[in-house]
Amino acid sequence: METKVNEIADGIYRLSTFVPEIAPPAGFVFNQFLVLGDEPLMFHTGLRKMFPLNLDAVRRIIPPEKLRWISYGHFEADECGAMNEWLAAAPQAQAAHGNTGSMVSLNDFADRPPRILNDGEVIDLGGGKRVRFIDTPHTPHGWDAGVMYEESTGTLLCGDLFTQLGDGPALTDKDIVGAALEGENLFQYSALNPGMGKTIRGLAKYAPKTLALMHGPSFQGDGASALHALADEYDRRVNGALRETLFSAAA
Repeated sequence: METKVNEIADGIYRLSTFVPEIAPPAGFVFNQFLVLGDEPLMFHTGLRKMFPLNLDAVRRIIPPEKLRWISYGHFEADECGAMNEWLAAAPQAQAAHGNTGSMVSLNDFADRPPRILNDGEVIDLGGGKRVRFIDTPHTPHGWDAGVMYEESTGTLLCGDLFTQLGDGPALTDKDIVGAALEGENLFQYSALNPGMGKTIRGLAKYAPKTLALMHGPSFQGDGASALHALADEYDRRVNGALRETLFSAAA
């Protein structure tokens, strides 16, 4: 395996590792994102066993010890498995996540106390970069779920939203919703819930120019339209599941 490095927006780098053995023949990609600034932030740590690959990739951009913030979408091995390896490599770094994630996992998991972020709270990274933490409970899964929005570039760090198969380009302007629905059909990874569509539409209000996917290519274009389309599909699935449940109960 190798970790590829691509700049997907000004000062935001995608660190991408393709694993062909997952969901063959298409395979599956794991992405981390490095946001530069006076206080650089990494969104997703990657799997613990992938740490050497990702450490080498970061070294191509900045000295790893300059990392100041480490965050992720929700508590899973691919999102934060290498958290403590990064904290050891970057002595000034601090983990950062929302109230729920910190309370149930991060306070115990991280080797140093984390910064607990309120919904909508901003970390000023300096150098013109500002990242805003947004709570997205149970969307796509995990009650601790959240995303980050980098304001200067209009980049939404999406976590598992829009998850898809394959090893596509680092950046695309093609449709990502159809491929995401194929991924949903295969993995059934989303925690379908009545508030899901509303939560995703809440992200659309930021009108992101770039959608940085953890599993798939980053998308550049009308991010709000893509989010609305994804929200509509999840609403359709939730409503269909509710109708099926009511029909079964009535029968």
